[in-house]
Amino acid sequence: MTEYTYYTASTLDGFLADPNDSLDWLLSQPIDEDGPFSIADLMARTGVIVMGATTYEWVVAHTPGEPWPYPDQQTFVFTHRDLKPVHPTISLLAGTPTEHRGRLEAAAGDRGVWVVGGGDLAAQFAAAGMLDEMLVSYAPVALGSGRPLFSEPFDFELIDSARNQAFLIGRYRVVGPRS
Repeated sequence: MTEYTYYTASTLDGFLADPNDSLDWLLSQPIDEDGPFSIADLMARTGVIVMGATTYEWVVAHTPGEPWPYPDQQTFVFTHRDLKPVHPTISLLAGTPTEHRGRLEAAAGDRGVWVVGGGDLAAQFAAAGMLDEMLVSYAPVALGSGRPLFSEPFDFELIDSARNQAFLIGRYRVVGPRS
């Protein structure tokens, strides 16, 4: 069975990005790339990456002239916008996660799906029963407003935690919608 993981970073007050979609707060924090819950560990078990249009546009805008950072995984961008794929491994999808489940899981093979973001897309995957766990690296920063970590009321169960330099990392099992 394909495992779906929302792996992200958040401010202490629950934002992925500031109101201008800036990640300056994240990029200024020290982290050990080989430390607990590293991106390398995630990528080793990831066959497919999914992201929303805003996340995709941010990655493209902040890596100009550089190769696509995820060339070894198929990337699916959920969008209704007219975007241009910048790498042959990128596909644009319109619709809900449920409508594309078969395609995502076929592309992942025996590996997992990394739900990159944003928080609304992660909540759509969770509502569709297509999110198994959430790993959040909390930075010692508060923004006051911005893009939320998760956009729907859900319950999670903490199953593991660690510290990686400035970050407190929580690994959560998705329990289900709050009633």
